[in-house]
Parts: sequence; C-alpha cells; structure tokens
Amino acid sequence: MRSPFIRYAVFILSTLALSACGTLERKAAVPASDLTRAQIAGMQSSRYLIATSAGINSFVDDVNQLNKRLGKTVLDGKSNYLSLSGGGDNGAFGAGLLVGWTEQGTRPEFNLVTGISTGALIAPFAYLGKDYDPVLTEVYTKVKPSDIFKSRGFLSGFFGDGLADTSPLFQLISKYVTADFLKKVAHEYNNRGRWLLIGTTNIDAGTPVIWNMGQIASIGTPESLELFRKILLASASIPAAFPPVMFDFMIDGKEFQEMHVDGGATTQVFLYPGAAANRAKEIGVKRNTNRQAYIIRNARLDVDWQQTERRTLSIAGRAISQLIQSQGLGDLYRIYNITQDDRVGFNLAYIGADFTFPHVEEFDTKYMQALYDYAYQRARKGYDWSKYPPGYRKSIEEDTTMQPELLNTKPTPKKTK
Repeated sequence: MRSPFIRYAVFILSTLALSACGTLERKAAVPASDLTRAQIAGMQSSRYLIATSAGINSFVDDVNQLNKRLGKTVLDGKSNYLSLSGGGDNGAFGAGLLVGWTEQGTRPEFNLVTGISTGALIAPFAYLGKDYDPVLTEVYTKVKPSDIFKSRGFLSGFFGDGLADTSPLFQLISKYVTADFLKKVAHEYNNRGRWLLIGTTNIDAGTPVIWNMGQIASIGTPESLELFRKILLASASIPAAFPPVMFDFMIDGKEFQEMHVDGGATTQVFLYPGAAANRAKEIGVKRNTNRQAYIIRNARLDVDWQQTERRTLSIAGRAISQLIQSQGLGDLYRIYNITQDDRVGFNLAYIGADFTFPHVEEFDTKYMQALYDYAYQRARKGYDWSKYPPGYRKSIEEDTTMQPELLNTKPTPKKTK
C-alpha cells in the first residue's frame, strides 16, 4: 500500500459522517457468536479463524488428517516454507526474486506457501513452481494501472464502497486462475501434502482469516473456482481505495454475509500461528529437523524520509504509512520468534536502501520493471538472505540507520567462566 491509496483512505475516513446517508445495502453480518459455525453454502469448511482456539485446533486437525490419509507426515523430510507479504506494486520485488532464484538453480519446492495482498497474487504461482515464472514476469512487468482498477469518479467513489472498481484485477486473476490451474493445486495438496494459505481480513469481526486454498481447489466445482478467485481479490482489496469482497454464509438455513478486505489490514506477512506449532507438538505431529522459512517482504525496511506538508491529510497519510511500516516490522519479529521456538531457519529478503528508482504512480510499469530487475539480478547471483529481522541485537543508534550490512551479523556468543 503506498501514499496515493493512503490519501484516499484518509479522505474517506475524514468524511465518513457525510457518506453515512449513502450506505449500500448488504445482508446481515455473521454474528460474532456464530463465526465458527458459518459455512459457505455447498462447501466444506475451508477457512481458519486463527484468532481463536477453535480456529487453531481446526487448522492443526486438518494437517493431522491429511498426514494420516497420505500415510506420512506433511513435514517429513526436508521442509521449505515461503511467506509473501503485501506491498502493492512492490510485489514486483518478490516476483523478480523468485524468477531469479529459479535461474540461479537453488530455488526449492515449498511445502508451505502463504500470501497476503500482493503476496496473495504471487503465492499460487510460486506454489506451482518454476513453470509459472513467465506468469509472474508478465504480471509484474507489463501491467498498467488500468489493468488493476478503474476510477469510479468522485461522487460514485465517495458514496460507494471504494474509490476504484477492481473488476480489471478480477479479470486478470481469472485469466490465469482457471479450472485446470485449480486441478494442479488440488493435486499438490491431496497427493503430496503441500499447503497454500491466503490471508484476508474479516472487517466485520476485525480479525484475520486464513483460507486453505488446496482444500478449496479440491472441491472442483465452478463455485469453488469462483471462491478461489474471490479470496485472492479480497486479500488485495485495500480498504476505501478498493471495494471489499462479500462472502455469503449459511447458519441454520439462514443467509448472512462477511465483508473481507486486504489481509494487510491485520498483518503484512504471516508464516503460521505459533499456537498451531504448539498444538502440533501436543498431538505428536512429527517434523524434520531441517526446516527453512523464506520470508519475502515486498517493501523497504529503512526509514523513507520525506518532508511532510503542513496539511491535515498529508500529516494523516504520512502517519498511516508509518503505522503500516511498523506493523510490517512487528510481523517480521513475530515470525522470527515463531521460527526460533519451532527450530526453523529464518531467511529474510526485502527491498534494499540501494533501490532508488522513482515511483510516480500506483502500478507504474517502469517502476515495476526496474524493481523486478533489481530483485532478479540479486537472486540470480545468489541472494544474500538476512538471518535476523531488522534491528536485531543492535543499539538504538545503529537501528535508526538501518544499515543493511549489519542485518546478517550473528549474535556474539556469551563468554563462560
């Protein structure tokens, strides 16, 4: 999410009272007490409410059941995990890194792929492997703003549910996510125990939701294909800038709806809940000692200095931008703590301070091409993954400089007497 969309969001929030009279109709929201019981009509449960114990248990139970059905544990053997963050058109970084990694020759097959926002759009193709590198290259070096959204105009956007119409993005998703594509996802999930998880935000409940895309793909109906596509769209639907995605649910024969928006509204990047790892240990899920997590943060981690105009919207927009960056840094520390507790290797990639190509507008094709090539060239030579989150074990003075070369510094071992 970058400054133009942030300004739109601030504008909408600042005039919310005026727009109340133009509220769009919707079905009743799923009551808080029934969130775990709500089901999409005709489909088995395929989402995890990870903010609840029931959601964690459901996730781990599904892992355990898949293990038993396959006659082995999903985590047997060498395991590699990939987490793709949000970042709008900065997703070109993740796309370029993956393609360059393929060219370098050491890109592994991932047992688990997770995605948020623009990372959700990359995740299915990263999950299916190098055969889909041309899709990542096409989408992140050729698209224009008109391929992602179209403006609704001031009045329509102001009194609607988003300033832009994302039907072009849904068409782009539908172009590549076909029935045959879902068959491949289903095969990897059902026959090889590989997981693809996408995060959205249930804005009614104010909670994160993780969707089991392999399970959805396995249903194999036109409705499941539509749901798969809608989840990807929802994960990338920036609140206020883009319309939310509505999902219909049934409870005791009655119809309800959930409103979902960008997964980045609750987290910028995720691996798996720490509580799920603890639960897996409790029920005896066996895991290999050789496990590596690769986190691609489609954003810069250094401070983006700029002189802020002394105007209300400028100040508010700048503050929101910094809140998002802080959230992203916090998410990296959360993942690091999970990997350390769970004995998983931590590997972090991000946009370095040395990338200075000007960013003119959202989904600026030239900017995306430059960023894609920046990541591609670094990965092709062998990407130098950071082994710690930014600022780890550094003084406050060092932390504020965000010196990239210090991020790989190993902790100094304590001397023993």
